[in-house]
Order: sequence, then structure tokens, then C-alpha cells
Amino acid sequence: FDGPALTKKGQGRKALEMALYASVSGDLSSDIITIAAIGPIAAVALLLGPPELAAILFLALIVISATSSGVFVKGLLMLAAGLFLAMIGQDPIGALSRFSFGITEIEAGIPLLPMLIGVFALPEIFVNIEKKASQIINADDLKISGEPLRWHEFKACIRTIIRSTMIGTSIGLIPGVGQVVAAFMGYAAAKSASPTPEEFGKGKLEGVISSETANNAATGAAMIPLLALGLPGGALTAMMVGVFQMHDMEPGPLVFLNSPDLVWVVFSAMFFANLSILLVGYLETKTIINLLRIPFQFLAPLILLLATVGAYAVRGLVIDVLVMFIAGAAGFFLRRSGYSLAGIVLGLILGKIGEQTFAQAMQMLHFEWLGFLDRPVASVLIAAAFLTILSSIYSAFFKKHTQ
Repeated sequence: FDGPALTKKGQGRKALEMALYASVSGDLSSDIITIAAIGPIAAVALLLGPPELAAILFLALIVISATSSGVFVKGLLMLAAGLFLAMIGQDPIGALSRFSFGITEIEAGIPLLPMLIGVFALPEIFVNIEKKASQIINADDLKISGEPLRWHEFKACIRTIIRSTMIGTSIGLIPGVGQVVAAFMGYAAAKSASPTPEEFGKGKLEGVISSETANNAATGAAMIPLLALGLPGGALTAMMVGVFQMHDMEPGPLVFLNSPDLVWVVFSAMFFANLSILLVGYLETKTIINLLRIPFQFLAPLILLLATVGAYAVRGLVIDVLVMFIAGAAGFFLRRSGYSLAGIVLGLILGKIGEQTFAQAMQMLHFEWLGFLDRPVASVLIAAAFLTILSSIYSAFFKKHTQ
């Protein structure tokens, strides 16, 4: 959200360097926390059942819609649209087909990657075409070389780094939620805590550092449910489960007894990966910004080609490309109308996880809604969600009557 705006201000290099240092800081801090606390954290994670996980997801949805750019009601509408899209395909409990209209390719649900590319990448192309970006974006106006990131600028964001590291690490502990949710939650928290939230989305370094720190912190923490509980937290950790099984090893609590050397090799590899990211990223930062020297009339078709290949490559289905273009067109018109696109994506991601978790929670509570209030952690999280709703409504009402 803030990277393109910073680039238009001539601070593209600064934004890239901030993203690099934030990524390494979040990942390295999360790795240290993971190594130091994997045992106690795994023990605590075992105490969280479906009701607590459902309450966490409910709070996450409310916080995201409340802190999204624009009006709170618009954020809720986009969230509802995302939750509806998450219902397309088979019911995770009864395996009943819903809203697929006989299209077998979407029986497993709307594919996430084509949806992400469509919602976030294509509208940028359409907006720049509409503004005749070939006349707006050029090397002279953007001062492509730009100034490097200064220490005092990074130091001013240390509090944001710590906050986003904690958020990303917490999100990474929840199996199946992943980095995208962590990035949006980190961004939302930074925006809420900032004395100038109106500057977010218009080119603010905190917007870059908050999301980059959180999503990388979630990567390190995702190893905790994988190694301690045997539960993959995303696509990459699911691939790691397959690798473990190829070597006749089953991730879970016994892996610490049966294969302790493997655990420390994985942790060492994570540290070396961070150092590699720092080195390669530092070398690339000074050169990659020069992509903006390519005239937009040549760059736009290239971006569109790469987006199409990316959407098609995951499953090799033409319908994924159609999903990407439909999402792109919808995202373009929604963006022009002032709607936040983050809500619809988060609704799609969390809706799939949340529906199954909520169904399991209701079965555990014998379909008694008040059962959530009997569980201290779940009741606190639900209360926080409702307080967020009331606070957003009050803020909107107060601003309306004071303007």
C-alpha cells in the first residue's frame, strides 16, 4: 500500500531498503523466539482448542475491517464479500457442493494465488493506464536513484518492528493462517497505533516495515506447529512434511527425541537463509529500482504476462486465469469507489479456516453459543472484538458530527 506511493515521492530505494531490513529483523527475531521458546509455546498451543482458535479468527476479521482504509461499513462489506467467496466449493464439514454451479475446477474453492494477483496487481495496471502513466512515471520525476535509508529513520520504527514481530510470531503459531494474514494484521496494528493514521497508504515507511516484519516473523514461528505438533501452517511447511515423510520421519513431539539433529539443522538453515537474504537483498536493492526506467507501455504488458503465467502455473487450469482477470476488474472498480481490497482477500483466506474451526468449536460446545463465554481465553477475545466494533462506530459517528 505504501511502497508505490513512496516510489512516486522519489523514495523507492528507501522503501526497498526498509522492506529488506524489516524482513530480516522480523525473521531473525522470530527465529530466536522460536528456538528459545519452542517447548513452552508448543505446550501452550496444545491448550488452545477450536473455540479459542475461532475467537482468534473472529477478532482478526473485525480488527482488519475496522482498520482498513476508508469507512468501517465499507470494510465490513468487503469482509462479507470475501467470506462469501470462501463458501464457494465444498462444505469442509459435510463435503456438500455450494455455489459452484457444476464447475468442477472450483469445487475445492476459489484459488488464492490467482485471486491475490487479480485483486492487487491488475488494478495497478488499469489505474496507471487510465492515468496515462507513461506520461507520469519517468526517471526524472521519480528521482530513481533516491536517498538511502538513514539510521534515524530506521530507529524511529523500532517500536513498530517489535510490535509486528510479536504479531507475526503469534499468527505463525496458528496452523493454516499464514503470512498474508500476519502482514495485514501488522499493518492494521501499526495504523491503529500511529498518531497520523491518515498518512498510511500515502507513502509512510511504517506501513512498509509493519507488514514486512510481520509476514517474515510468521515464517519462523510456523516451524513451531510443524515441529512440535506436526501441523503445517501453510504451503511451504506442508511441503516440508512431505520431505520429512520421504525420510521416514514424522513431524510432531517425538521428532525432538527421535531426530534432534534434524531440528537443529533446520534452525541453522533458517539463520543462514536470513544472512543470505540480507546480503543478496542489499546488493539487489540498488539495481532493482531501475526497473522503473522501462517505459510503462512496455512494462505493463510484461507485468500482465508474468501475472497470467503465475496464475496458470500453480494448477495448470485456464479457469485460474479467468479468476485472476475477474478479480482484477472487480478490484479496479472497487478501488475507484473507495473500498478496501484487503478485506475481501482476508475474508477469503480466513473464511476457509474459520468455517471449519467454528464448526468444530460448536460441536465441542454441543451447539451452545454461550459455551464460548465459559472459556476464559475465548471470552476475552470475543469481548475485544465487540469493543473494536463499538469503538469504530463511535469514531465514525463522532467524526461525522465534529466536521
